[in-house]
Amino acid sequence: MTSQSVDVACLGETMLLLVPDPPRPPETAEVFRREIGGAESNVAIGLRRLGASTTWHSALGDDAFGDYVLDRVAGQGVRCVVRRDPDRPTGLYVKELRPEGTSVRYYRSGSAAASLEERDIAAILEQHPRWIHTTGITPALSQQNASVVELLWRSAPEGTRLSLDINFRAALHHRGSPEMLLDLANRADVVFCGEDEAAALWGHRGPEEVRAAIHGPTTLVVKQGARGALAFGIDGRSCHPAPTVEVVEPVGAGDAFAAGFLSRHIEGGSDAECLALSTACAGAALGVRGDLPDRASGVELVSPRRD
Repeated sequence: MTSQSVDVACLGETMLLLVPDPPRPPETAEVFRREIGGAESNVAIGLRRLGASTTWHSALGDDAFGDYVLDRVAGQGVRCVVRRDPDRPTGLYVKELRPEGTSVRYYRSGSAAASLEERDIAAILEQHPRWIHTTGITPALSQQNASVVELLWRSAPEGTRLSLDINFRAALHHRGSPEMLLDLANRADVVFCGEDEAAALWGHRGPEEVRAAIHGPTTLVVKQGARGALAFGIDGRSCHPAPTVEVVEPVGAGDAFAAGFLSRHIEGGSDAECLALSTACAGAALGVRGDLPDRASGVELVSPRRD
């Protein structure tokens, strides 16, 4: 890696998140706490804490919410290469806390990050990343985004590795193209996919059936929830049990899992080693409120280095 290159460039939307404080249903809440939420920036932060150099690429509105998102991500040591759009807002979502469970409501239609452009690809490639990571959320936000991600996949220079976390969202993917997402997955180098996601998108059930459908990647990681995860890779088939942890909130666990796996993978770790770190990171996320734990099973997740 040259001094001008970055380990991992992550592309995707990060939004402002409003959480009722103290916890209560939103219709009775008088005060909301500001947070941020975005799968790809979570992965960039997780990787940075594990010692990798990362950039986060997106578009934000030229507004106060965008300022806050940018400050929070940059404050974690991630280099932010973000276009500010004066004509579109920063996305927003609200956490709805109810006795029957927690859900979220999105206000992201027409957001800046739903209108990615070819110049956003150029900004990524200028970083000379060893890896490019995104999720199935990004191309599902708009047809324009789908075209941009497709172009990014085709424009990546030889030697640049591609990582895709399926990250199924029913509200987004029901109107998107499952075939497009499957095509992107089969042209990536590493893919993360839950068994439940494969069933919802393509009707495939069981890890062997998922692998038969997503046959292109060198490494396919199939997440099985409470049963753990397994990887199909150059080592054959490797399995790891789920962490034993009291679940406080599941939000962010998948992103922590991807960051842990990629961190060890780009260092040359075996699939078994990658799964061990990824499940530890996911366990740490499951045990706290919010997306970003500081430690996972004794593994230090805060890097002292800053770019």
